[in-house]
Amino acid sequence: MLPSPLSTLFVLIGFLVSLIYLLRTTLWRPNHRNSGPKLPPGPPALPVIGNLHMLGNLPHRALHHLAKRYGPIMSMKLGYVPVIVVSSPQAAELFLKTHDAIFASRPTVQSSLYMSYGAKAMGFTPYGPYWRSVRKFCTLHLFSGSKVEYFAPMRREEIALVVGSLRNAAAAREVVDVSAMLREVIGNMTFKLLFGPSGSKEADVKPLATEFLNLAGAFNISDFVPWLAPLDIQGLSRRMKALSRDMDKVLNKIIDEHENDAQWQKERQRDFIDVMLSLLKESVNSDNEQELKIDRTNMKAIIIDMLAGGFDTAATTIEWTMSELLRHPRVMKCVQEELQSVVGMTRMVTEADLPKLTYLEMVIKESFRLHPVAPFLIPHESMEDITIDGFHIPQKSRIFVNSWAIGRDPNTWSDNAEEFFPKRFEDTNIDVRGQDFRLIPFGSGRRGRPGMQLGLIIVRLVLAQLLHCFNWELPNGMHPTDLDMQEVFGLTTPRANNLLAIPTYRLLC
Repeated sequence: MLPSPLSTLFVLIGFLVSLIYLLRTTLWRPNHRNSGPKLPPGPPALPVIGNLHMLGNLPHRALHHLAKRYGPIMSMKLGYVPVIVVSSPQAAELFLKTHDAIFASRPTVQSSLYMSYGAKAMGFTPYGPYWRSVRKFCTLHLFSGSKVEYFAPMRREEIALVVGSLRNAAAAREVVDVSAMLREVIGNMTFKLLFGPSGSKEADVKPLATEFLNLAGAFNISDFVPWLAPLDIQGLSRRMKALSRDMDKVLNKIIDEHENDAQWQKERQRDFIDVMLSLLKESVNSDNEQELKIDRTNMKAIIIDMLAGGFDTAATTIEWTMSELLRHPRVMKCVQEELQSVVGMTRMVTEADLPKLTYLEMVIKESFRLHPVAPFLIPHESMEDITIDGFHIPQKSRIFVNSWAIGRDPNTWSDNAEEFFPKRFEDTNIDVRGQDFRLIPFGSGRRGRPGMQLGLIIVRLVLAQLLHCFNWELPNGMHPTDLDMQEVFGLTTPRANNLLAIPTYRLLC
């Protein structure tokens, strides 16, 4: 991942390393832009640390600012790693569609090696036969339309529980920590999807999943200055190895329980581990050498990938959407009027209602535009040298697509690009599924997220339910314009401070 905020300590270490480097070489190395093929423009880099010192606490904003000077295809050095930063829809289309085959791989980083069983998970696996097999497996067996529909009762159950809890809070006029509530309900859905209804599994896995997200989103200097890796000066390698051991024990225990469950063969609500176990048995008995042979290592890597993809992303999307709606009461009222018209006031929203909620869809698109869950898509890596738009892109360059900057491109979104204005999507065909590069929250091309359909259903359903069942207001008489909208950078980009609000029940049932 792109580095999360650099502390003063790491900047100091970087400059000390640079000084040592200069003393050793006594000469400033020639600027790579002055010789050889023409690279994209970009800021000059320091020895050893490159441009790491320029990222600041919010790298997506810092690189958006630099792109205004150097252009939508910008080159940098992060430590020893050549990086290309993409900041416009047109540039993103070149990298993710026109030349998708060249940029379909992922860089190898310590977090995927240590915490994903040697990069065997789908999201961070380099491009090749193994990745193609894993993606095909997940698309067909875990994220197909029939599988998404199969787990609809579980989603209804979790929604009913959270509505009941909020209804009690509304009756008592309590202030609700909306951010914590969303993480809880989305976490419950993710755990039940993967592991089934047992609460003990959640207790075992939840702290490990939280640690995984923290480590996966942390800035690891060893990924950019490789010769520092043996020193482990940040202690991240030790934490990753410890987490990997703990996670492996828990996942083995859960898989053992599923294998030994006497009811596993019976007709019941099966979870994703059940599905993978059944496919594991088929794989063992199959003579087809072309298909992926599922084993425990594959299973555990895929589970970790799904935890990372589902544990935090949907909750962050809904959190930002609720924040914008609280800042724009008129827009919230329009959403509720649509819900009242389509659903009525005597029942809750069902998944069958979602395709009819066109204004809600526009609101979610606008939230994706202004607050993409991950302000940078997962980095791509070039598999060979290539020339794009007249610029040389070297092999092994990391490609950071700044979706946060793309959502604020004034050439695409006009002068009101910074405003929350859902009606901009009215009578347009702009979609979020990776075909329109003005809005690519789930990526595009070969590395687009296969779990997109499931994620969108969860976001739409939870948000629709919260807005249909309740009115919301800020606590302590806070004016909407005073709501803090600062974010923090990591694997995802949630609010810096939890969103607090007071619900009032509004249905007639």
